Parts: sequence; structure tokens; C-alpha cells
Amino acid sequence: MEMEYLHTKGRIFDIQRYSIHDGKGIRTIVFLKGCVLRCKWCCNPESQEYQIQTMMVQGKPKIIGRDVTVEEVMETVVKDEPYYRRSGGGLTLSGGESLCQAEFARDLLHAAKARGMNTAMESMAGLPYEKIEMLLPYLDNYLMDIKHIDPEKHKRFTGRSNELMLENARKVAGSGQTRLDIRVPVIPTFNDKPEEIRAIAQFADKLPGVKKIHLLPYHRLGQDKYTGLGRDYEMDGILPPDNAYMEMLRQVVQQNSSLYCQIGG
Repeated sequence: MEMEYLHTKGRIFDIQRYSIHDGKGIRTIVFLKGCVLRCKWCCNPESQEYQIQTMMVQGKPKIIGRDVTVEEVMETVVKDEPYYRRSGGGLTLSGGESLCQAEFARDLLHAAKARGMNTAMESMAGLPYEKIEMLLPYLDNYLMDIKHIDPEKHKRFTGRSNELMLENARKVAGSGQTRLDIRVPVIPTFNDKPEEIRAIAQFADKLPGVKKIHLLPYHRLGQDKYTGLGRDYEMDGILPPDNAYMEMLRQVVQQNSSLYCQIGG
């Protein structure tokens, strides 16, 4: 059936308009429920579970998660089409991990491309490559998290090893189907040593077509959400890196790779 993709159903927990991060231009970010990782520093812990949850926000219960069709999401996304056209912006998928709802993610991207919008996805590529492959024809910019090169340390802080993610990074880069940017959340006690950032930069530098790496400073903006969900925040007491330290890490990347390195999204 023509435009059947508009009827695909999925589960989201937020839509954020007028974002100037997470892709070029002015963007609308759709946050999908569900993730395979349990990163200790996650700023969207309400995204991790696929099921609909209740979270206490400023003393009041808030339902987190709702089921929607692609068409219903696009009703919000298209409201800002004039801004996308002027700025080169468009739709970004985030989460959670968009690949946990791969068919829904594919059809959201398809709907955006059908209207001439730029498309982007934030993802750590931790599911089978077949799921990524479904999305690539509709994806202009893959914003891929690479958090660490060491599989054991990756597993200790996120709940899963990283071999599949690194292999998928190689496959996405090799496909030549989308622009691939690498993003590194810089987390004290996990991956903020110069040698750890250097190892990620050197890995990314070998990926065909990759020209840019983003260092994203750790922050604690999501800490209250853990309390609201009745969970402990395991990074309590860990302070964010200061600007001078982030600049030093940026220089480590520049000195050890051919990539352009940017602090922030």
C-alpha cells in the first residue's frame, strides 16, 4: 500500500523541537523508548526500559512513554519545515537506542526523507548490522557513540561489551551510505584518560570517510530522574571535567589523528 510506512507504530517518550545540536541546522529530536545498554551516567534513564513507566517529577507522577504512529509523530515534525529549509535541518532520532525499534525508526526516517528533510540518528550501534542496514537508505548522518576501546571496561560501565559496536562502526563507514560522525561521552573514572581518548581517536581515524569526532563532556543533568524512578545514581560524587581538561583532550585527538575534533554536539 502506498505510504504504508506512515502507519508503523512505535513507542516514544519525548519530542524536542528547535534543537541546534544533534545534526546540522534546526532540528526536531524524537526520543524512542528502549535501550540494550545500562550506562552508569545515562542522562535519560527513563529511556532504558521499553515499557511505559511512571516517574516522579517535582513531586508529581508523570507517565513516561506513549504509543504513536509515524504519521502522528510527523504531525509535530512538519510544523517546523520552514526552519529546516532555511537551516538545512530536519529530524534526529535519539533515545534510548533507536535500533531497538528498527522498523519504526526506518519508517520515521523514510517519512522525513519523503518530505525533503535532512535526517540524523544518535545511536551506539549495539544491535545486529541487519537492523542498521534497514535504516541507511533514509539516513543522512549517523551520530555514533564510541565510548571505549577496551571491551572489559566497556562492559563494566555499560552492561555490555563493545565488539559488536566497533564492528558495526567499520561496516557503516565501509558502506559509504551515510555520513558517519563519532561522538565520545567523556566520563570521569571511565574513559577520560588521554590514552583512552587517544585509542578511540585512532580507531575512528581508520574508519573510511569519517572526518569528525565530538567530545561530549559528562554532566549530571539527569540525576534527579533516577530519584524519580526510585533508582540509585551510581555516578554520585563524580564531577564533570572542566573546560581546560576538555581542551587538553581535544588536542590529544588532533595530535593523534587526522580528524577534526569538536567539544560538544
